[in-house]
Amino acid sequence: MSFSLNTDLFLWPTPAGAFHLAAEPAANGLRRFIAALLREPVTPVVAEARLQAWSGMESLDDAQDLVWRMQELGWLQGLPAPRRAPEGPLEKVLPELLPRLTHGGKVLLADAQGFYVSSQGFPHEVAEELSALAADIASVHQRRSGSLNRNLGLSGSAWGLIDAAGQSQVGFWPLYAGRERFVLVVSGIPAFNRPQFVDLVWVLHQRYAMTQDT
Repeated sequence: MSFSLNTDLFLWPTPAGAFHLAAEPAANGLRRFIAALLREPVTPVVAEARLQAWSGMESLDDAQDLVWRMQELGWLQGLPAPRRAPEGPLEKVLPELLPRLTHGGKVLLADAQGFYVSSQGFPHEVAEELSALAADIASVHQRRSGSLNRNLGLSGSAWGLIDAAGQSQVGFWPLYAGRERFVLVVSGIPAFNRPQFVDLVWVLHQRYAMTQDT
């Protein structure tokens, strides 16, 4: 497919594209492209040579086709002005990002060892328990999600504590930055369709995946 590039725009993943990258550790062409974008500290200008470098493809037509496919999926967007990755230590960055990812105000990010990196709205004891539970859930997810999704015909990556009406009270979303695993824990309804979700994946990728193979 042939199309012309708008070189006045700055390329950035959408929240859906960032989620696709972070939801699984397995690399494919689409994830590698988004990961390459998030290696940049500032959203880059769209350019033919850079598309080939980010895609890893020798053919410009193939690289453009990949970009077109990702735009069709709603995973890429063009911004009229550049955007910079969040800067500073995580203990300062995360409290600004995490509250925007939930409608209920209670959210935390846990690491693979079961400790919370940052918690907003949860009492300390609750945050500790949820973080430990998140590590257990993420381990089960890593071992079982592939076979479960194949057998059930699903593609889910989140787990939840469900009430009698079938509604999630607390949700657990494994997030990967390279080979580092985190879990985003949200009480109530999540709000991942916001720029702050892309910023969260971006900042984690910048700190944990820059020296890893993608």
